[in-house]
Amino acid sequence: MVPDVSTGSDSRGLITYLFGPGRRDEHTNPHIVAAWDTAGAPDPGRDPAATYTQLARRLDHHVDLRTRELGGKKPPQHVWHCPVRTAPGDRYLTDTEWAEVARRVVHATGIAPDGDEKACRWIAVRHADDHIHIMATTVRADGRIPRTHRGGQRAQAECRKIEKEMGLRQLKKGDATAPKTPTGAERAKAERQGRAVTTRTWLREQAHTTAAASRNEEDHFSILTDLGITVPTRIGPETGDVIGYSLSTSGDTAAGEPVKFGGSKLSPDLSIHRLREGFTTPDAPLTAPPAHPWRQAERSLRTTHAALTDPNGDVHRAQGEIAAFGDFLHTAALHVPRPLRAEMQAAASAFNRANRSMIRADHRAGHALRKAGQELFYGTNSAGDLVIAVLAATVHLALAAAHWHEQRDHHQQAAAAQQAYARLRTTYEAQAAPILSELIRRTPHLEAVARYEGILRATLPAQADRILADPARPALTTALRRAEAGSYSPASVLTAAAEGRELDTADHPAQMLIWRLDNASSRRLAAAKASSTMGVEPSMPAVVPTDSKVPPSRRRKR
Repeated sequence: MVPDVSTGSDSRGLITYLFGPGRRDEHTNPHIVAAWDTAGAPDPGRDPAATYTQLARRLDHHVDLRTRELGGKKPPQHVWHCPVRTAPGDRYLTDTEWAEVARRVVHATGIAPDGDEKACRWIAVRHADDHIHIMATTVRADGRIPRTHRGGQRAQAECRKIEKEMGLRQLKKGDATAPKTPTGAERAKAERQGRAVTTRTWLREQAHTTAAASRNEEDHFSILTDLGITVPTRIGPETGDVIGYSLSTSGDTAAGEPVKFGGSKLSPDLSIHRLREGFTTPDAPLTAPPAHPWRQAERSLRTTHAALTDPNGDVHRAQGEIAAFGDFLHTAALHVPRPLRAEMQAAASAFNRANRSMIRADHRAGHALRKAGQELFYGTNSAGDLVIAVLAATVHLALAAAHWHEQRDHHQQAAAAQQAYARLRTTYEAQAAPILSELIRRTPHLEAVARYEGILRATLPAQADRILADPARPALTTALRRAEAGSYSPASVLTAAAEGRELDTADHPAQMLIWRLDNASSRRLAAAKASSTMGVEPSMPAVVPTDSKVPPSRRRKR
């Protein structure tokens, strides 16, 4: 159950909308289900003699009195509005149940405490099966303004109790760090224009992706501009520095002007100040492409995993590492094999909610991982099976982030990390399956299998049983044989591959070892790769939807 508190100044306009046909004739049977005084609140939806003006005057009665007392100065933003919607899949509530919900919400938010005869006037209107609109005028009968501070959070808390008592889907508790969701008007506009997402959502995704790829705000604004996004900035009058910015597109206008969304309104971590915290100190320009960007990425992911699973680790550092991982997912999604990009980008979008919590992030801690993600733009060597190693590492890191948030009661962040984990696992399995099948098909004879099992038990005694129980054990045997054929000691490569805590918690430890077996000659798994779908395209793709007319981003230069 989702409440959404806002304020305004036009009671008649809101009433007209609530009892009208809606923007797409979606309002069916609008009527009042509860009010401050059911006998004194005319219902334009059920009473033929009632009018919008009559209802507005009754609601505004105390506002009018207060206006006369103030000599014609009406209190600003005196209209309080709170739609309350059940979650998708929930049963439809009766009018009586919705009335109870409305009374509890106005009590919890301070609009109309139970038993307060001088409380604000309010109504609850139902014009659809799955939600109501609560409207109030925020002037009490005694002329005072009600105490509605943090009304949205109090409404959320009350809805969590209502969900449990009414047997509804229990949503995650928020912490005021979530981005603003698109409004109904924004969703309706997107539907009319045949777009899958609203402008707000699309701009947020582009801003997160470009911020992840940028080293400073100049890079960030430049790439956004290349995508066809207008980026007006606000300049401080005294310092001449940028103190804010907004984003808009030519395809979304109101009254002939582009609709602008401030960075902080898209997401808290997209404000100019939060962006600057996340941007790393500029490094020296590259004189040559990085030699092994995917290998460095895998190592950085393992380091971050260790930070999140350290029971004595610093929470600010861990939150910084999580934010860097969110950036890494956005950049890596541009460079995985093309069939995997949509799922990888969906994982990055899902993880955005896990990037922030009430714990302030130390962004310096995530410098290595963020830089590793940015260097994927400049690598020219074939990544080969290292892409799978990176995908496997992202799966384990997303799960570790979910557990880290769960331990601190960050419910929405934990849920977001779990969603990203599910998508990353799907991406990994799609890429790993053909290679594992080929490796299993090439399993050596039984004597060799027994010998490698002995080496494994001697090298990793604490993990041997779990590794040998993994269905990918035959594939690991093949990988060990090939490492040995390349003049590598099976024991030494196993020892190196087993570093890191992920092996202790991995569902498939044998698979993790396979992707970590290092072969400097890059010939490892050559036959398996030939039958797989590997191959990373070197060019940076557009980060705009495929049906968009916005030109793709140019490749940035250092």
